[in-house]
Amino acid sequence: MFENLKPQPADKILALMQMYREDPREQKIDLGVGVYKDANGVTPVMRAVKAAEQRIWEEQDSKAYTGLAGDPVYADAMITLILGTSVPRANIAAVATPGGTGACRQAFELIRMANPSARVFVSNPTWPNHISILNYLGIETVAYRYFDEETRGVDFDGMIEDLKTAKAGDVVLLHGCCHNPTGANLNMVQWQEVVNLINDRGLVAMIDIAYQGFGDGLSEDAQATRLVAASVKECLIAASCSKNFGVYRERVGLLMAVSADAGQTALNQGTLAFLNRQNYSFPPDHGARVVTAILMDEGLRADWMAELEEVRLSMLGLRRQLADELQRLSGSDRFGFLAQHRGMFSRLGAAPELVEKLRVEHGIYMVGDSRMNIAGLNEATVPILAKAIIDVGV
Repeated sequence: MFENLKPQPADKILALMQMYREDPREQKIDLGVGVYKDANGVTPVMRAVKAAEQRIWEEQDSKAYTGLAGDPVYADAMITLILGTSVPRANIAAVATPGGTGACRQAFELIRMANPSARVFVSNPTWPNHISILNYLGIETVAYRYFDEETRGVDFDGMIEDLKTAKAGDVVLLHGCCHNPTGANLNMVQWQEVVNLINDRGLVAMIDIAYQGFGDGLSEDAQATRLVAASVKECLIAASCSKNFGVYRERVGLLMAVSADAGQTALNQGTLAFLNRQNYSFPPDHGARVVTAILMDEGLRADWMAELEEVRLSMLGLRRQLADELQRLSGSDRFGFLAQHRGMFSRLGAAPELVEKLRVEHGIYMVGDSRMNIAGLNEATVPILAKAIIDVGV
């Protein structure tokens, strides 16, 4: 049997990480990997996470299974964090998943089960795992324009024009705040127009959200997701705690199915639990229990929010520093978009050959489409990156 297997395409990000590790140069900068790093290049365990884990270690008296949907208290806490009071709890079905990717996989499985002919419209660009999983499941994808290569902002006119080709029942995969790999985000006026189009054409909204709190603040970053959930007939929301709680390896996610008809919730909940059973039965619990402990305890939540705000302001400061240094070196404001983007990532807009020159000549590693992780920088490396960007001719 095994001899019939075929080699699978190598993961480009993992290959880039390996190249970085093998690079003997002392001065090198890793802007490729998608995790937050502090000024010392470390992905820290957040203070509230350590405190919550200590509390769980002392108080937990069983490692028995929870349920197919995970701990309902975790679901309640996450729903409140993401949706607030924008949608009645009775209208939301939810299950815990192994990370945000697990939530996306289960959402795509539900789409295929509910409407096998549905197409999923995905932004150009989107995250590679979206396309990979959809292709693996045999779900047709249609790309819609998103990133404007000239302005490095959102090509909103192109996005709307492409989404107008969607047919009733098709799914529009949208990115929550800071989630698109380019760093460019829709504003609230544009979000409202997207909601109107979804409703007018009978489309289904799906939102992937993993960076709440990295942009303009916890509640501010949730505004668009709350608007969509409160305004459309039905939507799916895949959420991750990897980034804003720093629990990457714990695989903590949640999938929500939101319906304007509360009478639909029981069926939705049963279907989500069924899909969990078919895939991995009971979702992992430790990370979810840590997140729950933080969100349900006033002191832990306050400390988590304070540290998350430190992270957010640090990235905004690095963005501003890089934009200012590039303006000084180039004598132009063409890099001002870096300060306008939000979250960990920005797409520089450099051609692949220039990205390669950055790696070969300057030891700067970023993904081939020039997506870079701002959190991979610190105050000392920003000037090095800025000079390299100008030197290679970006």
